[in-house]
Amino acid sequence: MVERGNAGAASCRIAAAAVAAIAMGAALGTSAPAFAQSSYPNKPIRILVGFAAGGPSDIIARIVGAKTAELLGQQVVVENKTGAGGLIASETAARSEPDGYTLLNTALSVAVNESLSKTIRVEFGKDLVAVAAQAETANILVVHPSLGVKTLAEFIALAKSRAGEIVYATAGRGTGTHLSAELFNMMAGTRLIPVHYRGGGDTLKDLVSGQVKVMFSSIAPVQGMVQQGQLIGIATTGRKRDPAFPDLPTVAEAGLAGYDVRLWIGLTAPAGTPREIIKRIEAANNNALKLPDVKSALAAQGFSPFIATADEFDLFYRRERDKWARVIKASGMDGE
Repeated sequence: MVERGNAGAASCRIAAAAVAAIAMGAALGTSAPAFAQSSYPNKPIRILVGFAAGGPSDIIARIVGAKTAELLGQQVVVENKTGAGGLIASETAARSEPDGYTLLNTALSVAVNESLSKTIRVEFGKDLVAVAAQAETANILVVHPSLGVKTLAEFIALAKSRAGEIVYATAGRGTGTHLSAELFNMMAGTRLIPVHYRGGGDTLKDLVSGQVKVMFSSIAPVQGMVQQGQLIGIATTGRKRDPAFPDLPTVAEAGLAGYDVRLWIGLTAPAGTPREIIKRIEAANNNALKLPDVKSALAAQGFSPFIATADEFDLFYRRERDKWARVIKASGMDGE
């Protein structure tokens, strides 16, 4: 495996959307209390985000947080606490008072870190508990035209005939772009080799140039490239077809039954947070996700609302954690 250059500049589309979303969430103000009969919440609620401002986790925390604030009748403050792939924020949340005033913006990476981290240990169910889901999206399997394949069956056949020769780009070890491919290797019986980058700019440049020919990419950065024929879209990775590519099959549809990779974001809270407080936040969060302006803002980031109760999100999280623990062990990532 190889580590490649630093991240290039983000695309204009994503940068513009990020600025707009941050501006929308900067104030994260208040309105008439939805739960005036209760003392909760009677002070600002903070949402910890383990990644820098302007990224998907940060933007979604601000988009949904702004509307949740209105419905709860209390200010919501987004606090970026970066470091260790999101683990610093996770640990801070886990050690916070379980009173409903500290929440964690929880992405797929948090579940994955339970298997990958050798230093910071934060366990879902023991240290953190589910509050509600918020958003989800899929990846897309893209290849360079010079690879000469256009369908999943063709790609699998080529990959098997060239086992250990075809490399794929990732946005970093343990990211969704990496995990998507390793699950694919397990289920398809292929041996694609990862090349780890430290961001999206160099990845896209090398994909378009053909220096690296395969990636399970997030959809938004490569959408225009696929539409213009610079890259070929083979299939999307979710449980259903993606609105950005309605004519493309999912990997499962195209022949790999049971394959399902979604990048998701939700809210968790310190273990011990009262159930009634969790239900209040859950209700406000889920009502916010139903609003047209929230749906539009999420769509601009390539995400769809992911509405689930605390219990449903708890079950979903545990399944995701267990699935990726198996993939991480089988691929040897836990020993790297």
